[in-house]
Amino acid sequence: MDILFAQIQADLRSNDALRQTGALLQALQQSAAGRDISVIAKSACEEIVASPASAVSKKLAFDLIRSTRLTTDLWETVCAGIRTDLDFPDPAVTAAAVSILAAIPSYRLGKLISDCNKEISNCFDSYSDTLRHSITETLGCILARDDLVTLCENNVNLLDRVSNWWRRIGQNMLDRSDAVSKIAFESVGRLFQEFNSKRMSRLAGDKLVDSENSLAIRSNWVSLMIDFIWKKRNALMARSLILPIESFRVSVSPLVFAVKAVASGAVEVIRKLSKSSGSRSGYGNILDLGNAEKLVGVSDVVTHLVPFLSSLDPALIFEVGINMLYLADVPGGKPEWASQSIIAILTLWDRQEFSSARESIVRAVVTNLHLLDLHMQVSLFKRLLLMVRNLRAESDRMYALACICRTALCVDLFAKESVRRGQKPLAGTDITSLFEDVRIKGDLNSVTSKSLFREELVASLVESCFQLSLPLPEQKNSGTESRVIGALAYGTGYGALNWTEPALEVVEVCKPCVKWDCEGRTYAIDCYLKLVVRLCHIYDTRGGVKKVKDGASQDQILNETRLQNLQRELVKDLREVNTPRTCARLIWAVAEHIDLEGLDPLLADDPEDPLNIIVTTMNKVLFNVDSSATTTNRLQDVQAILLCAQRLGSRHPRAGQLLTKELEEFRNNDLADSVNKHQCHLILQRIKYATAHPESSWAGVCESRGDYPFSHHKFTVQFYEASAAQDRKVEGLVHKAIQELWRPNPSELTLLLTKGIDSTYIKVPPSGYTLTGSSDPCYVEAYHLTDSTDGRITLHLKVLNLTELVINRVDIRVGLSGALFMDGSPLAVRQLRNLVSQDPVLCSVTVGVSHFERCALWVQVLYHPFDGSNAAVEYGDGDYAEDEIQIMRQKRSLRPELGEPVVLRCQPYKIPLTDLLLPHKISPVEYFRLWPSLPAILEYTGAYTYEGSGFKATAAQQYGASPFLSGLKSLSSKPFHRVCSHVLQTVAGFQLCFSAKTWFGGFLGMMIFGASEVSRNVDLGDETTTMMCKFVARASDSSIIKDIGSDLQGWLDDITDGGVEYMPEDEVKLAAAERLRISMERIALLKAAQPPPKHSKPDEEENEEEEETDEINNKKKEKKDNGEEDGKPKGPSTLSKKLTAEEAEQRALQAAVLQEWHMLCKERGTKVH
Repeated sequence: MDILFAQIQADLRSNDALRQTGALLQALQQSAAGRDISVIAKSACEEIVASPASAVSKKLAFDLIRSTRLTTDLWETVCAGIRTDLDFPDPAVTAAAVSILAAIPSYRLGKLISDCNKEISNCFDSYSDTLRHSITETLGCILARDDLVTLCENNVNLLDRVSNWWRRIGQNMLDRSDAVSKIAFESVGRLFQEFNSKRMSRLAGDKLVDSENSLAIRSNWVSLMIDFIWKKRNALMARSLILPIESFRVSVSPLVFAVKAVASGAVEVIRKLSKSSGSRSGYGNILDLGNAEKLVGVSDVVTHLVPFLSSLDPALIFEVGINMLYLADVPGGKPEWASQSIIAILTLWDRQEFSSARESIVRAVVTNLHLLDLHMQVSLFKRLLLMVRNLRAESDRMYALACICRTALCVDLFAKESVRRGQKPLAGTDITSLFEDVRIKGDLNSVTSKSLFREELVASLVESCFQLSLPLPEQKNSGTESRVIGALAYGTGYGALNWTEPALEVVEVCKPCVKWDCEGRTYAIDCYLKLVVRLCHIYDTRGGVKKVKDGASQDQILNETRLQNLQRELVKDLREVNTPRTCARLIWAVAEHIDLEGLDPLLADDPEDPLNIIVTTMNKVLFNVDSSATTTNRLQDVQAILLCAQRLGSRHPRAGQLLTKELEEFRNNDLADSVNKHQCHLILQRIKYATAHPESSWAGVCESRGDYPFSHHKFTVQFYEASAAQDRKVEGLVHKAIQELWRPNPSELTLLLTKGIDSTYIKVPPSGYTLTGSSDPCYVEAYHLTDSTDGRITLHLKVLNLTELVINRVDIRVGLSGALFMDGSPLAVRQLRNLVSQDPVLCSVTVGVSHFERCALWVQVLYHPFDGSNAAVEYGDGDYAEDEIQIMRQKRSLRPELGEPVVLRCQPYKIPLTDLLLPHKISPVEYFRLWPSLPAILEYTGAYTYEGSGFKATAAQQYGASPFLSGLKSLSSKPFHRVCSHVLQTVAGFQLCFSAKTWFGGFLGMMIFGASEVSRNVDLGDETTTMMCKFVARASDSSIIKDIGSDLQGWLDDITDGGVEYMPEDEVKLAAAERLRISMERIALLKAAQPPPKHSKPDEEENEEEEETDEINNKKKEKKDNGEEDGKPKGPSTLSKKLTAEEAEQRALQAAVLQEWHMLCKERGTKVH
């Protein structure tokens, strides 16, 4: 290998272009094989890039540079070669030099393009198509990136040049060369895409915070391009038509984005963001446009695109179809635009073409389904469900299901409301007919199924109904979402109960799900029963069907009758339930709300009577011997059945009679434990009392609350079972899709476009952390940004030369420790040139994080005060002939000596552990079920002081703040989800529960228990109180707890910003013992202060003798108080004969709780009166 590398280097040093090309190709082959070619890259930089060479050799050398890592010195060599080549007479060489600009590191790019701005501008005017193509392509990639936007923010001259280059790129869309025109369209499209998603910046590794100025700069460029495209749209459409058909696709997106921005009014907001005056001629013309002219512009673009929907190129059909859908929801848009696009896109599915984009096809169709007219939506439903069923990607399948379910509710509500308003009914719009496809229906009615699709469908339908029951979100902007919200609002008429009509159809369609055998999974069935219980509670099915004379409307009577029939059918299905865990839940859902008074008394002995079926099934559950963890939760099932028995038996005499017999039998059976036997005894007494006193049946039964106290989550012992894990996975996917669709988190750009300019939406860069001392010659300040999606951390450094000299060269070295890595290199080097005194210079380093661990970046500053002082031998600046090329290389290789560097070691920059966490939303019930199953545990104690009384505490309480939580207030800004909290104000105690997940999926739960203690030091009337906090952390992985426990004070500083001080266990025990000693001394003093009991004695002598005896006893008692008797020290336990310290504390706590409860009751009573 060494021989091969030596041969390659020898060929590179030769003057033969053919040998150089062959050597570079060999080097690229070695690089592709994974070998280290840094030695060859160094030779290529010096012999090819920085020397005269052919255009082919230059391009191959630049490809070699892209495939390896260069040192800072080599990048300087490359930049010098680029500057030389930009003035080279051969445009092919210049084009090759321009192409490498995109690969220049961010910290070196700004200076290079500032120095070469004239040469770069000249490239746009070149007669060579290759050079114009190269400059348009390269600048289109660079100028849209975040790092260049930030450079422009700090350099006004550079900003003007870049803005001018964007104008030139826009003009190149009309270039005579097809290749140049195509790449110009691509570049402008990339700018628009970057404005929305910042995809290029993410690929470049930049994790920068948008400041207000950088947002204004990018908005200015976007508005420039929109203005240009709108004014030149006819010319651009004509130019795109004469592009080759394979290149036409890139011209679609920029045209559509610009026209949509003008037609929807978004360009006005973009212009406000750019802070540019609207008085310029172009801007003024757009602002003065009327709606008709805007709509004509949109129609022209649609007319331009429609013929390409019948193209033979699948990628072109998809691109045109997607962009026409994007235009279809502009104000005045036509449903035909959407229907033509969707038909064309679905044709791709039928032709089995473009199969790699199956998910994209379905997502595009379901997202824009509401743009179609009602007839077409109904005709597409059955087909879409089958398409979605065949999707492999779970997230896409769930999102499509959520869209379909929402549209089904939309169609049903809209059609019913239209009929109410006198319009002709449209067949097939009710939910029952939308889901009547033979395969879907067969899937719903079959007992067993291998696919999860039917469970996902039922869960999505039910969760969509629950979303419909909530208030509809406000929509202030026109567009896709506003149409959906408008249709839902039209259908519900903003009525509180109108959502129950489609929900009633949903529970009728999905009724077969209670018979499913899902291999232990219950999430879909739980969702269904929850909706049934909610509807029964709303319509109060206990009281039977209401009548017209009671004020019920015809619709209400019809709905209640349907619900009563559904309940009776569910009761019959009790015998056919195939999932044991579902049986008790179905009994709960039906028994709580069934109309017992409406049952026919003549059928009391009929086995088909609903009450007899319920009681028989209760007997099966109570006497179920199979209590294995995989089939039932017997504890939970028995509790549910006993509660149902109490409520059913108290409501109806016959039910009470039947259930009394069953409970007596269960109570005397060995299957009932002692707790169940006591419960049965209590329930029997209540049923007996309710039967004897019908007017007081409330003793055993309460009003139905519509709650469904079951979950698919199993007890912690069964937590790791496969079916429960599958349930949790499906639940997470369904909830995420429903939330993303119904109540999405808007992007920052959307917020800015809809709500205008507000500084709260502009991110503020984090505060810097000083790494150097006050007397150091260089000042270094740093802050970091994290990106959990890519698992990266970017360290941003600001270096300031504090000396009065100009330092020619400064090297920044960044070492890594912990879980940080950087592409196989443990050390990053940044080289800064010409540091002027007091002039800040910025640079950044991006590193990856491999796992959850404490990590730090170690910064060293090496500056060379004597750089360039000792010059080498000068050869003069004469021109050299071809045969003297070796002398020329020798001159270039002799560089000035750097001299001895001065090394400045900075403080380590530690990354807080909390920055590697993400908040994890979880319900309290699930949190406490999960808590005991977490294997790793850590307990420690912290303390902080707060204002217990005085002016500050009073002021804090007036404004609703709890002064005793002051040390933990920083937790609200940390990446923890606050699950629940319990605060006891009278004794200043609390319990807080938090949950989080690491970037890598590990779960971390944290509980904080607090109890306050009065401090002895009182300062200026404000009595400070110490809060003792017990922190308990549990995690799914022991390594998480190990890293937290390695530096507990550091962890407390991370989560509380230094507000809590760690206390070792020894100190805690000593403090507890000291508090106990002080309290016992106080008790002893109180007892000693009590007067002795007086006894009447007839004899004065006896009184005198007793006084002497008392004096002796008092002396002994004083000795006992001091802990000494007969020279033996004694503990204080003999002083508290009646109550121990723990009992006294417990009684005080109980008294405090009762006092707080009494105060709350008084306040509530005052508010009521």
